[in-house]
Amino acid sequence: MQTAIHPVDEKLPAAKLFTLGIQHVLVMYAGAIAVPLIIGGALHLPKDQIAFLINADLFCCGLVTLIQALGIWKFGIRMPVMMGVTFAAVGPMVAMAGNPSLGILSIYGAVIASGIFGLIITPFMSRAVRFFPPVVTGTIITVIGITLMRVGINWAAGGQPMIFDAASKSMQPNPNYGAPENLAIAFFVLVAIMLMTRYLRGFLSNISVLLGMVLGFVVSLVLGKVSFDGLGEAGWFAFIMPFQYGMPTFDLGAIIGMCLVMIVTMVESTGMFLALSELTGKRISNEELANGLRADSLGTVIGGVFNTFPYTSFSQNIGLVGVTGVRSRYVCAAAGVILVAFGMFPKMAHVAASIPVYVLGGAGIVMFGMVAATGIKILGNAGLNHQRHNLFIVAVSIGAGMIPLVAPQFFSHLPHWLGTIVDSGILLATIAAVMLNLFFNGQGTESEAKAFAMAAAHSSDH
Repeated sequence: MQTAIHPVDEKLPAAKLFTLGIQHVLVMYAGAIAVPLIIGGALHLPKDQIAFLINADLFCCGLVTLIQALGIWKFGIRMPVMMGVTFAAVGPMVAMAGNPSLGILSIYGAVIASGIFGLIITPFMSRAVRFFPPVVTGTIITVIGITLMRVGINWAAGGQPMIFDAASKSMQPNPNYGAPENLAIAFFVLVAIMLMTRYLRGFLSNISVLLGMVLGFVVSLVLGKVSFDGLGEAGWFAFIMPFQYGMPTFDLGAIIGMCLVMIVTMVESTGMFLALSELTGKRISNEELANGLRADSLGTVIGGVFNTFPYTSFSQNIGLVGVTGVRSRYVCAAAGVILVAFGMFPKMAHVAASIPVYVLGGAGIVMFGMVAATGIKILGNAGLNHQRHNLFIVAVSIGAGMIPLVAPQFFSHLPHWLGTIVDSGILLATIAAVMLNLFFNGQGTESEAKAFAMAAAHSSDH
């Protein structure tokens, strides 16, 4: 009797893989290119060099996504995961960029060293599953969704409220933020996705997010709100060479800062992998979790070698899995191939970059809300009705996770080096949930954690 193939391992026809892969790429594209733009600006690089950083980033995004989704030896969780540069590293890297004694080569040296550090500590991090019962996992995933919602809402309004002005070399208010036409198009995309999810069936329903973004793009194009600036100057082909700027240098302080970032991203990735386990209905073992964290670390080493930055599993795309119900990891592998092509064919990347950010915002509100809803679903199985202590765990942990969202200056008088920790609401919620669960409920067993994972897989397999 032939064993049934799990939806995560299902191989779809090439045309479907390409279409669904494009959908994943467009969802994460704005986030993928944001960090190279920020760091390139902080380093005062010319436009052509910033464009190179973006190409290198897209190339590595694709390469590391392929490793994570398909798996090579002990690297890759073999789940529908997209990889992108972590925003947790922005603060330390901007500080390095502003230090005349460091610069870009020290950034790459710190990135490579932190990736190696991650490979060393992966076995210890992967054994932490017992500390993540439903009350902890549900809380973390809820906070991930709420944290991402800020991204989607800002997208819908037209980007960030403050943007970098090249002329004054300072942050200035975004004049287009909250413009009525931006909000209207974002709302149009949101409504279109809801209607298609309700009335379309099969494959068309699975690509409702992509179709909604296409409709939003067409409306923006008709209204003259799409800019193809830079497309003519972009090259047809760009080969990404390792160590383009020279051999990296290694500064101890910079390395320590980036190693702290690596710990933060590994904790966040653990929560994201558990969220995917719930969404896909596939139980992940300690070894598979280790393989996923190992791919994050290897991706960071690859990033430093190929002139880009630390990589992590991108939480934006978890929501897309929940919205579409498409769980095949080969879809993300197809998206990885597309990203590699974008990195090597800059004109393709420029066309994708021309999609207005508020078009993505309409889709983002749906997807990121789905992540939060998944966390709430898990909390429904956390015994909140008969375990009063668990209510305190959820209440305090979500409160801690909200601090960076609602009060960005809350920790402004703490030492600067703590910024990597206290600026991440996801990390604050994780620390609070794990510590409070240990205090109220004690240390769980690995068998209990696996039993929960199996129950989650059974309840999600539909």
